[in-house]
Amino acid sequence: MRTMADELIEEGRQKGWVEGRARERAEGVVRILTTRGIAVDTDARQRILSCTDLDALDRWFERALKVASLSDVFASG
Repeated sequence: MRTMADELIEEGRQKGWVEGRARERAEGVVRILTTRGIAVDTDARQRILSCTDLDALDRWFERALKVASLSDVFASG
């Protein structure tokens, strides 16, 4: 039988895992862009690094591999 403390600990672990994954993916987006010679201004860097939506970060990551400009990373559609 799980206690309330066990549930809170597990919830904290899960939250930490998601936050860590998001941070790792965001840093990857910035790294890919800068490695490809695409300048990442302060506002864009903040937008990317503060994002916690893994779906958006995955989309941006894939786009960062192919786009020609920073604005293309954030383009909808």
